[in-house]
Amino acid sequence: MLSIADTGPWPPCPAPFNLVSQVLAAAALRPERIALLLVSATRTERWSYGRLAAAVLGAGSGLLRSGVGPGDRVLLRLGNSAAFPVAFLAAVAVGALPAPVPAALTAPEIAALLPVVAPRLILTDPSLPLPADLPCPVRGSGDIAGWERLPPAEIATGDPGRPAYLAFTSGTSGPPRAVVHAHRAIWARGMMRAGWHGIGPEDRVLHAGALNWTYTFGTGLLDPWTQGATAMVLAEGTAAAALPLLLRRHEATILAAFPAIFRRILASHATLDLPKLRHALSAGERLPTALRARWEAATGRALHEALGMTECSTFVSGSPGRPAPAGTTGYAQPGRRIAVIGPDGAAVPRGTAGELAVSRRDPGLFLTCLGAEDEMDARCAGEWFRTGDAAVMAEDGAITHLGRLDELMNAGGVRVSPHEVEAALAACPGIAEIAVAEVPVRADVTVIGAFYTGPATLDPAALDAFAAERLARWKCPRFWHRLPELPRTPAGKTDRRALAALGPPDRTAGRA
Repeated sequence: MLSIADTGPWPPCPAPFNLVSQVLAAAALRPERIALLLVSATRTERWSYGRLAAAVLGAGSGLLRSGVGPGDRVLLRLGNSAAFPVAFLAAVAVGALPAPVPAALTAPEIAALLPVVAPRLILTDPSLPLPADLPCPVRGSGDIAGWERLPPAEIATGDPGRPAYLAFTSGTSGPPRAVVHAHRAIWARGMMRAGWHGIGPEDRVLHAGALNWTYTFGTGLLDPWTQGATAMVLAEGTAAAALPLLLRRHEATILAAFPAIFRRILASHATLDLPKLRHALSAGERLPTALRARWEAATGRALHEALGMTECSTFVSGSPGRPAPAGTTGYAQPGRRIAVIGPDGAAVPRGTAGELAVSRRDPGLFLTCLGAEDEMDARCAGEWFRTGDAAVMAEDGAITHLGRLDELMNAGGVRVSPHEVEAALAACPGIAEIAVAEVPVRADVTVIGAFYTGPATLDPAALDAFAAERLARWKCPRFWHRLPELPRTPAGKTDRRALAALGPPDRTAGRA
């Protein structure tokens, strides 16, 4: 049986269409209901659906008065504040394309993105740095607040396949790319509700990430609002340590976060009393089996993982209705057609490792990638779009994620998944977190290195013995390096390139 999972077609998106109309539909039905809570340990900012809709359409008028028109791009340089979703949805409402970027980027990093985005306007928090020479006007978050009181703009409708917004990739495997998504992307997100998060109208969803990432903005705001639920996000500067308190105080029913956030919570809480929590969601980086087990033991609540990419958001996941089998990520979401393919673009037999691919007809798949069109075209193989993820499909269709293809390590000529090695070593006593990477130690010689955190430096001989009991020799680390903390990308993922640059503790300890 070939590694193809086809869960049937998703209903077509209605036309004419604008994603803002769907996101804010609850505003007309229940304007008094709380749409957004910006929470911290000391304060809470509340927005009703009625206020949110008025602010979005008022800000749309402000954008039009600022010379922004249909098809123009608006760079958003805003942190975790209400200004972010107001500006994003305002731009989409009037036919412009918002392009959110991380608040943590430096001025030189912003300068590198400007030629790609070619913005008509920049909307920014005035406290954040920008390059000296800018190609367009700049307006601050105070301007957005002022626009909220303007008469409402008319929502521009049209073909659901036309461009709606830009999303930048995390840059884990290369320079960040500006991915263009269509209005129909919000319609396609219904597949995630059915196959992953299960958000309903009465839920209170707390997402612990930064709003500029599509995982946070999509799962944390757009999905709850599409269902008429309450979305909760951390106010700028709120630490992950405050999450248990905030989950209880605001009676969160669903928590969404990156794996690193769950680790931080569990580092200081052996048990968690969260009576209102229905389940938790993880995405953005592979969820270790041991971490899932620790969370579920500490809370008594399931933790459902999803695999996705900026180009399509999530498409494989476990869910309350169909949990992922142990050791796997889950199944193709309802409405998806996915496959595991070989180098020739053809599906491989089930049980055989290959590259995970998504149908090019998927309604949630991106439209293009600015400045990297040829690169994206090269990732197409017949009916499939190559994700760059290594995976294997079981006989029942469950997907086991083996890691990014560009992360696979070469151990004596054999390709090894870092996640397989990390899963085997994670239970070692004295190790809090562990990551492995392929590390150059001499000219033309690389080895597998293990980097860990913990209260004390461990005996390398004991670590070698632990690994040898669980892994074939070629998969075992050739050195061990204790760090205060593992390096992370701005998206919170393990930065394996930074680990490879660190090398062995004394730069001579690698055993080829």
